[in-house]
Amino acid sequence: MMITVIIDFVKKWTLPIAMVVGALTFPLMIKLSFLTPFLIFVMLLLTFCKISPRDLKLKPVHGWLLLIQIAGSLLFYFLVAPLNELVAQAGLICIICPTATTAAVITDKLGGNAASLTTYTLLINIVVAVYISVIFPFITDNEDLSFLRSFYLIMSRVFPLLVAPFILAFLLEKYWKRLHRVLLSYHGLAFYLWAVSLAIVTAQTLYAIIYHPADGKTEILIAVVSLAVCGFQFFIGKQIGTMYNDRIASGQALGQKNTILAIWITQSYLNPLASIGPGAYVLWQNIINSWQLWKKEKRDNMVNLHN
Repeated sequence: MMITVIIDFVKKWTLPIAMVVGALTFPLMIKLSFLTPFLIFVMLLLTFCKISPRDLKLKPVHGWLLLIQIAGSLLFYFLVAPLNELVAQAGLICIICPTATTAAVITDKLGGNAASLTTYTLLINIVVAVYISVIFPFITDNEDLSFLRSFYLIMSRVFPLLVAPFILAFLLEKYWKRLHRVLLSYHGLAFYLWAVSLAIVTAQTLYAIIYHPADGKTEILIAVVSLAVCGFQFFIGKQIGTMYNDRIASGQALGQKNTILAIWITQSYLNPLASIGPGAYVLWQNIINSWQLWKKEKRDNMVNLHN
């Protein structure tokens, strides 16, 4: 009985527990940061094993969401960079970051179209792999490397991480069904890998704050901008989705981000302090998701009561 209660408690509070563990043990966790790309790859592979290419259907709403992420991130960066480069980088990564692999679960619980959300998750992962490789060499401004060299280095690390899991999942389903079924049976493992990854990236963010300090106002400003960007993306995603009868999935597609990936990308290619942006985004998006789930539960209880 006690073990069941403990397990239920850990599952319910996995997010804050992982973040607290990462913060308290950051000298140790920071040494495990090399595992982050591997964990992201496995999480994406387990997620994409649930997807059949036959179920993937592109819709006009996906094009609009994609346009908002690409154009919105560039517009934000070029407007804010002359004022504060750090805030500009944080905002850019919070906007362009791909949809979270767990977004389909939340979408399904809210009564949305999980298939539409999954299609967009795959699409934005492919686009972001190319986007980062093309745009980041200009942002990082590394004088020691040419654009083509920077493009190749980033593409060689990001593209396999984001796109190869889907290709591998597709090949396994087609040519190695037994292994595909095994991976599919371990889909729940992605939840625990996510918790470990969250602890590691929390440690990375805290490390950046301690060893690459900025003035407190900038750090607070990044967190506030992250909140504004998060709220705006959920809102505009729902507004666009309403026009295509895909309100819930579109809101989650644009608003719920793979923040673990965002922090890793920021730590790898941008100013490490900019990772405060996606680090704060973790909190904001989970507050919004919790509120949405509470509203849905309350609405369902009211319906059941009247019935």
